[in-house]
Amino acid sequence: MDDHCSLSFQPPDNSLLMPSFDIISEFDKHEVKNAIDQADKEISTRFDFKGTESSVELTDDKVIMISESTFQLQQMFSVICSKLSRRGIDIACMDVGDAKGSGKLMRQEVVLKQGVGSVLAKKIVKLIKDKKLKVQAAINGDKVRVTGKNRDDLQEVIQMLRNEKLEQPLQFDNFRD
Repeated sequence: MDDHCSLSFQPPDNSLLMPSFDIISEFDKHEVKNAIDQADKEISTRFDFKGTESSVELTDDKVIMISESTFQLQQMFSVICSKLSRRGIDIACMDVGDAKGSGKLMRQEVVLKQGVGSVLAKKIVKLIKDKKLKVQAAINGDKVRVTGKNRDDLQEVIQMLRNEKLEQPLQFDNFRD
């Protein structure tokens, strides 16, 4: 039996495997649900809400607060913030809407932002390019992938972004060396 086929294994070219990481903005939905449930329970038992029609509910990406006055809505928001913080959710992910009244009840929606939107992604890429760091940043759906030749450059990007005051909390994921 002649063996005319000679295949040999060649290791991958290491120059193509550059260190990289993803910039994302996410939160644990289960922890948010637990925090909202705790907030609703606390609000229903608090003295300053006794006898009022006050409630907090969570839909897909919104927290809806209903109460009789804007002061009570502010108190509810404070309770929600403390419960989310205790569960490790960055409250910067919240976009608070205006309080609207209908009849004797006031309603306020809080949108929970998740994912790096196109406007924020472009802002991040621009920040990285303006710093003239030796990395490339590319928008990839709802995240930004940063690639560089060495780990120190990537860590410099992470530190720079942590120091920036962006409108949404960022996490750094999928770090590959």
